[in-house]
Amino acid sequence: MRKRHVLVILELLQAFSFLFLFSKSQSQSLIGVNYGEVADNLPPPSSTATLLTSTSISKVRLYGTDATIISAFAGTNISLLVGVSDGDIPSLAASSSAAAAWVSANILPYMPATTIASISVGNEVLNSGDDSLPSQLLPAMQNLLSVLSANYPSIKISTVHSMAVLSQSDPPSAGAFHPDLAPNLDPILAFLQQGGSPFMINPYPWFAYNSDPRPETLAFCLFQSNPGRVDSGSGLTYMNMFDAQVDAVRAALDAKGFNDVEIVIAETGWPYKGDSNEVGATVENAQAYNGNLVTHLKSLAGTPRVPGKSVDTYLFALYDEDLKPGPTSERSFGLYKTDLTENYDVGLSKAATNPSSLIPTPDQTQGNASSSQPNKGETPTGWCLTAASSPGNGYVQPTSACYTPNAVPSRKSGAHSSVSYFACMIFHVALLRFGIGRKVQAVDELA
Repeated sequence: MRKRHVLVILELLQAFSFLFLFSKSQSQSLIGVNYGEVADNLPPPSSTATLLTSTSISKVRLYGTDATIISAFAGTNISLLVGVSDGDIPSLAASSSAAAAWVSANILPYMPATTIASISVGNEVLNSGDDSLPSQLLPAMQNLLSVLSANYPSIKISTVHSMAVLSQSDPPSAGAFHPDLAPNLDPILAFLQQGGSPFMINPYPWFAYNSDPRPETLAFCLFQSNPGRVDSGSGLTYMNMFDAQVDAVRAALDAKGFNDVEIVIAETGWPYKGDSNEVGATVENAQAYNGNLVTHLKSLAGTPRVPGKSVDTYLFALYDEDLKPGPTSERSFGLYKTDLTENYDVGLSKAATNPSSLIPTPDQTQGNASSSQPNKGETPTGWCLTAASSPGNGYVQPTSACYTPNAVPSRKSGAHSSVSYFACMIFHVALLRFGIGRKVQAVDELA
């Protein structure tokens, strides 16, 4: 009997060790970061690559194809999402030879030493304000895919969208794309589906609070304790804005029949500094949002609509970009300083403990605005209203504004993470193997 108990314990330890390593590798592979270059004070790319290998970041998004940066990630096991500039889209769309030349110059020299996993053709093109680009986007993507399919078919071709592609997101289950975008968007979605490429989008809960600066909105945006919001269409309960935004996009894709097209969050973040009218741009809030988002992703909890599966997410951003125009917040999204130290800790270090324990609860009244903040105290009008009432409005990232409805009592959604499920299954199988599972099952059924 004692020998059997020892064997049971060893079996369970082995099973849970495997489960821990599996879940850890799965959760860490979800987290990426945006590496912007609109700055004159960035550290050498080699130093950046070394920094990121000490973190749980496994993916990096570039907005271009800088040779020094791409080469710096050779042999690091960090995969790259590289970008085609909007200005290159017309030539790539018009000529397959131009696409071949682009691939020869910007992809082939670095493969396979550097892992280039995806290419984003343009950034928020459908809402860029340039009416000539949307119709050229798909042909450019098709030409690139045709060139790559011969040697590197595993490289995915996609494009990044703003939340302004949604005409409705209140509640998340009613998520829908702007009908005026359909002539260009629908063929792109079919292209993504056929090639197994993801739909990439940039949600920013930061704008929800900036537009509706109330304590309850802040808690909902920062993954902090709140009553939750019930989706009147699905009955699902949402405990944070990020999940609501992701599920609104998921609903929009599902409504068009693209249930199998995965979502990738190409950008999301929170500024740690802003102008006097930029409510909530503080170090405390930035640390809370990014840190709690990292914890949420690593938990593999997923969203209410798609539980047990987190979405690949690129945090915005690696460094501040001091040459960016616009308000102060645009130059204050960096997770790291240019001396390679953290602006604040969000638990990205491989040696980090539970990130949530590192994040203080911000003062709910804290912000950069005075008591005359716009919309303060008004009843919010929806979950995640997009910035544009119509497409092609000259949208410049980031301007999406998302709101939250009146708080309602929360309830359990019944969702469990895939890790918890597999843990229970492994435990049960181990018990059955040693002939004691039936007793456990009987007790469980009586409970």
